Amino acid sequence: MNHSTRFSILIPTWNNLAYLRCCVESIRKNSIIPHEIIVHVNDGSDGTLEWVKQQPDIKFNHSDTNIGICLAMNLARPLATADYILYINDDMYTCPGWDTELMKEIQQIGHKNFLLSGTLIEPDSHNVCTISKDYGKDISSFREEELLRTFKDLPMKDWQGTTWPPNIMHKDLWDMIGGYSIEFSPGFYSDPDLCMKLWLLGVRIFKGVAASRVYHFGTKSTGRVVANNGYRTFLRKWGITPSTFTEYYLKRGKAYDGLLTEPQIPGKVKFKNFIKKLGQLS
Repeated sequence: MNHSTRFSILIPTWNNLAYLRCCVESIRKNSIIPHEIIVHVNDGSDGTLEWVKQQPDIKFNHSDTNIGICLAMNLARPLATADYILYINDDMYTCPGWDTELMKEIQQIGHKNFLLSGTLIEPDSHNVCTISKDYGKDISSFREEELLRTFKDLPMKDWQGTTWPPNIMHKDLWDMIGGYSIEFSPGFYSDPDLCMKLWLLGVRIFKGVAASRVYHFGTKSTGRVVANNGYRTFLRKWGITPSTFTEYYLKRGKAYDGLLTEPQIPGKVKFKNFIKKLGQLS
């Protein structure tokens, strides 16, 4: 182990070699803090498995079929040696300063009870937690030089309520909650489930860091997979809808203003959640 390594970067991938290479190259090129890169290869019949075997700076493991994100992340975890575990998708490109801005936040927080996320730049986003700016919708149209020249100029402020990657937490938190819940395999709604488990541990910092920026081509794997009914699984498991959790607990999309407080859920919303839960149990 390199004792200066700060982040273990976990990347699940499924026959997405061109994007994986772009993601890994961006980490190599645009990172300042020493990291280790860990890839779980789902299937890998497109040449991914052969490629990762040739990369001396990548740890990896492999499943013969696509086992999804939840299992892939949990299988990759034992290879991680750093204090902080960072999950990033293979269709993301890290911009310069992405890692130092996250580490700056970690040092300012001064304890382990947090989930932080970089801020995504996406070609056609209507999400208030992301920056909408088109630098190319795929690898062939990617305008990397333009992104590197201008990404810092795009306006954005820190925001509440992160659940999705690229996210980072301390390894002790990961181990206490058991990583990603496999009942959400292959992965839809596993992010809010992970955050609910953190919430029950007392975590009240779910912060999107505006200065840590990552370009996201978007849905290059999820569009090919058969989706699980994660909405129903979350509702049955926790008794509320995912949107109730992200809006009233995490206050997703609000300007970051410190520790989250206990949710104030309107009676009308509680009643709707009760009816929806009854419908799932019947």
